Amino acid sequence: FGYKQAKKEEIPEIEKLSPLQVINQSGISIFKVPFLLRRIRAEFQKGINNVRLFSGIQEILLELKQQGYQLGIITSNSQKNVEFVLQKYDLLIFDFIISASTLFGKDKVIKKYLKVENIQPEEIVYIGDEVRDISASKKAKVKVIAVTWGFNSREVLSDYQPDALVDRPQELMEVINNF
Repeated sequence: FGYKQAKKEEIPEIEKLSPLQVINQSGISIFKVPFLLRRIRAEFQKGINNVRLFSGIQEILLELKQQGYQLGIITSNSQKNVEFVLQKYDLLIFDFIISASTLFGKDKVIKKYLKVENIQPEEIVYIGDEVRDISASKKAKVKVIAVTWGFNSREVLSDYQPDALVDRPQELMEVINNF
């Protein structure tokens, strides 16, 4: 696409930005974002065998499922990529996977899911690693837990005021059980 690639030393500053800020600062035309997203998915697929889960997350997901929680994934990645990783780690335990090609419309995806499944917003908890996850959850009126081991930094996630902010997967169980 001809855009400059971020240098390793620039990553900590980029993690402090929302996706829209990243797009604006990079000079990427908003009209090219869908094409760029497709390219990112393709690049991800090339390196999919190198994907590693964050330490402790597999055990937490299995424990949540064992406790009877329904688990779902809403992602901008492809369903094929997600299922490949889940299968690799014996985590084909999710009740649904929704691949949302929209970069900024996760709130609509959440609302549609709630409506189709006849679920009230207060019955679910959304776990995300980006500010857009927090924003989408708030728009959909669902509780949100932000995790600090993903894209955005703890500082930036905190600024968006999630219902809870966790630094380790092991903290998820306590937070979820206290909601």
